[in-house]
Amino acid sequence: MYDMLRAKTGGLKDEVIGFAQRLVRTPSLSYAEGDVATLVEREMNAIGFDRVVRDEFGNVVGILFGRQDTPTLLLNCHMDTMPPGEASAWAEPVHSGRIEDGKLYGLGAGDCKGGLAGLLYTAALLKRSLLPLRGNLVVAATVAEEDGGNVGVRGLIEKTLPDLELKPSYAILGEPTGLGLYYGHDGWLTLEISVEGANPFHVDDAAQAIFNDIDSSHRVEGRQRVRQAVSAQPPRFEDRTGTRRATIVLDRRMGADEDVSDVLSQVKRTASLATAASGTVAVDVAVRQVSQRLYTGQQTVVRRVTHSWSTDPFHPLMERARQSLAAAGCEVRPGKWQLGRLGMGTAGGVLVGEYGIPTIGYGPGDEDHVHTANEYVETAKIVEGVYGTTAMVHGLIGVPVCGWTCDEI
Repeated sequence: MYDMLRAKTGGLKDEVIGFAQRLVRTPSLSYAEGDVATLVEREMNAIGFDRVVRDEFGNVVGILFGRQDTPTLLLNCHMDTMPPGEASAWAEPVHSGRIEDGKLYGLGAGDCKGGLAGLLYTAALLKRSLLPLRGNLVVAATVAEEDGGNVGVRGLIEKTLPDLELKPSYAILGEPTGLGLYYGHDGWLTLEISVEGANPFHVDDAAQAIFNDIDSSHRVEGRQRVRQAVSAQPPRFEDRTGTRRATIVLDRRMGADEDVSDVLSQVKRTASLATAASGTVAVDVAVRQVSQRLYTGQQTVVRRVTHSWSTDPFHPLMERARQSLAAAGCEVRPGKWQLGRLGMGTAGGVLVGEYGIPTIGYGPGDEDHVHTANEYVETAKIVEGVYGTTAMVHGLIGVPVCGWTCDEI
């Protein structure tokens, strides 16, 4: 079976790379994914999914129905990208989609348009190989992940899939793992520290003291740790009737043993100590919330929290994924995302933490080369990712071949 899969993967190499290139050349910042959604919807229909749906949130969902109602496997990638930052840092236009030396360049190439293309063509490979499915396969291209706290994934799980009478038994994310088999990461959150008082000088002194304390801690920690742990923006001041208010926006990493309430209490305590000598001021700390409009026009409130998560490395999902990759002759490299820069994350925190869906990650991008100028993904890894993901899909929900059984999952 695997020789046949490998041969057919080679046959669709140009198609999947070409589709990834078109995705990269189509801008899709968070809340502006409409053009890429149209591209994905057309490709899903061309591939021949049994059903293709664009939901009220703007997600695009393709389904291959199995012989049975369960299990259902969700393959998920987001369509949105972060802003490119300083254009001058890029050696070429950010949406160039240039391929050189086996690398596809452009904003979102690694996070995660290369992975998204691979997930669609996993379904294509299954169809071309005539491998029947025991369970259902759902490929979901979701919105508002990078800047939206996974609003699209929540809508998918809470509304779209239930309306289709589908409930994921487990999920694979096409996020950048360098084709490692990942099973979790730390979290982060964005806080707003507010300082308010009647005396403008007290407020200014207190806000500056808090910022200096955070900045000093960040510089010390930065020498000790590779991963960025905390980052703060300078205070922003606002005069109100009878009071002055300062706001400091703080991004902070959140470990697996921390929860939001603990972090809020800790930061407030630290901020209050830093302002003890600044006069009478009121200090408050809250998770940042912003109102956003999805490209479909739907209004949503985004809470800036990405929860840490982990799937047991010996969970049957991980065991079967490892077995399937090994049987297919793929590298098996378990690990976790390092998230070297604050603000990075995946939908795993939502899928695992809020909905109890066992989740792993397997994608062609490299997290060291995303969210940065001249982002790229290796084209060979996009193609290899199609083959490896197909092997895992078949191992999880395929009709057993040569005595294989999936009953334990």
